[in-house]
Amino acid sequence: MADKQSLVQRWNPRLRNPMLKVESVVAFPADPSIAYSARNQSCMFALHAKEGEVTSFTTPGFPNSPYPNNALCYWALRADAGSVISLTFKTLELEQCMDDGDYIKVYNSLSPVEPHTLVRLCGNYAPSYNLTFISSQNVMLVTLVTNKEGRFPGFKAEFFQLPKMKVCGGTLRGESGTFTTPYYPAHYPPAMDCVWNIEVPPKKNVKVRFNMFFVLEPGTPVSSCTKDYVQINGTKYCGERSQFVVASTTNRIEVQFHSDHSHTDSGFSAEYLSYDSSDPCPGKFTCNTGRCIDRSMRCDGWLDCVDGSDERSCTCTDQQFKCQNGWCKPKFWVCDNVNDCGDNSDELQCSCAADSFKCSSGKCIPEAQKCDGKDDCGDGSDEGSCSNVPAAIPCKDYTYKCRNGRCIGKQNPECDGERDCEDNSDEDNCNCGTRSYTRKSRIVGGQDSEVGEWPWQVSLHVKGQGHICGASLVSESWLVSAAHCFLQLQGIRYSDANLWTAYLGLTDQGNRNDPNVQTRKIKRIISHPYFNDYTYDYDIAVLELQSPVTFSSVVQPICLPDATHSFPVGKDLWVTGWGATAEGGSEASVLQKAEIRLINQTVCNQLLTDQLTPRMMCVGVLTGGVDACQGDSGGPLVSVEPSSRMFLAGVVSWGEGCAQRNKPGVYSRLTSLRDWIKEQTGL
Repeated sequence: MADKQSLVQRWNPRLRNPMLKVESVVAFPADPSIAYSARNQSCMFALHAKEGEVTSFTTPGFPNSPYPNNALCYWALRADAGSVISLTFKTLELEQCMDDGDYIKVYNSLSPVEPHTLVRLCGNYAPSYNLTFISSQNVMLVTLVTNKEGRFPGFKAEFFQLPKMKVCGGTLRGESGTFTTPYYPAHYPPAMDCVWNIEVPPKKNVKVRFNMFFVLEPGTPVSSCTKDYVQINGTKYCGERSQFVVASTTNRIEVQFHSDHSHTDSGFSAEYLSYDSSDPCPGKFTCNTGRCIDRSMRCDGWLDCVDGSDERSCTCTDQQFKCQNGWCKPKFWVCDNVNDCGDNSDELQCSCAADSFKCSSGKCIPEAQKCDGKDDCGDGSDEGSCSNVPAAIPCKDYTYKCRNGRCIGKQNPECDGERDCEDNSDEDNCNCGTRSYTRKSRIVGGQDSEVGEWPWQVSLHVKGQGHICGASLVSESWLVSAAHCFLQLQGIRYSDANLWTAYLGLTDQGNRNDPNVQTRKIKRIISHPYFNDYTYDYDIAVLELQSPVTFSSVVQPICLPDATHSFPVGKDLWVTGWGATAEGGSEASVLQKAEIRLINQTVCNQLLTDQLTPRMMCVGVLTGGVDACQGDSGGPLVSVEPSSRMFLAGVVSWGEGCAQRNKPGVYSRLTSLRDWIKEQTGL
């Protein structure tokens, strides 16, 4: 800390009047990552907001050249007195996050002091991710710190000034209404205190439902909420929470919101509702949290209430298994190697003796026979997950064959980041199944996809008709889709490649002219010769593009699984498409996504009256409500593997209606059709 007298003398060396009088000095620790970094290059910019205008700035060289290495850059942002600054990063792509990697820090001051840090950013974000930050005063500092290596585009940002909010909170009256944190959906400012006094009509009770809730500060335990929080009825709430409800036993409730001087988040969007205390959810089931759900969701095996109260005190049906903890689960979930009950009781009766190994088929073999190089299970599962995989084992239908002709027992070895074949052929052609951004969506309950989240998703259009089917990009020149998309219909020969246009890198059908979207004509369509338009067996087609695509952050291929790749029953998979969001409804504009579950083939054949063939797989949620639908046909069914790489498990094929109970969707099984795809495309 500087000596007070020398500080005065430096300002006024001759000590003439008027003399600067320093009453006190407050010292903040400088951000150590900046204070102690030796950088070769530095760049400093001072920008002032103009009334009614948006000002843009970028990293040096953006977008034509990467930002400099070993650099420290500052952008000091100022606005007029009585205003605050709204800063938005429109594009942000830095080195992936690591301790000594490149990063951006934004401060709620003009000095890089840790207590005024609004956010630390690194890596890359989907363009639709909320990266808008609000200052509490009329200044803000953006810093960029880079290390000695890496070539990344950097960022483009823009800022403007807003009048400083005079009042936060207030009195809300009426049957119902909505309220949000200041400037929502932008990040709320630091140093805020808001109080909402909510009052509904007499003889009614009031509840507050938080539809979005992101009040998370790094390093703060969500159990104590010591920094940013919402307080209701004496209880503090913070962190990332899915939809939840807080109720009052009277017609009034007070909601307090507090943010401290440092890191901020997106905040919350809430609504208040009045209800009759004797029937808080008319016609519906009331969770113990106060949330209302459809009565059909009660005792269906799924935790629709966050606290599981919809699955307690249930009487199990003939179609359900009773867990030891009293929950009821569908019988076909028993012995699927997934702990559905929560206490593992659905898997206990399937286990083998202590000194035995349980095969995928359920057969038990002595533990000593596991990983001995022999297929004792008969399905290879005793040799499929060994850490010391033998150099080679006898080749079977389910063993992975290396390029040199030798077979290994490890299950799903391709592109898992480990060398399993002596010739490393299991790790060849692995430039697939990854997406360029690492941030998860913060859409709760919704199913809109982020830009670039599914970069292999293709929209197939017919001139004058718009989007007809989906497809998956599997290389620079090849797509995989469903054969039924190209049947002749109402006199139109859809097998004619000239009718079709492929849109790649597309998320919103209304943004087809976006510069990141690539458009390609189709050179040829090859449908499987055994495709049966009555049973939909062999429902697969490959399409060659007239010219190769250019891979980018929003256009990437999905990995094709080996014919021996195993997708186990019970595994969660993702289906995406622009299809109808309800049976008989209109198609979606924004790409939709849904997480669904691989269902046992025998059970599915019972539900769909023996309509399945070995080329089909059954995936869905048997309680209904989640499924692919018309317009999704030909689109991808994706498996996220333990390595985080994504594989094409299936192609949207057919179903009885959409999202009906006990009517799961049917998908073409990629592994059964893999050899044919290779014959046609060479992939």
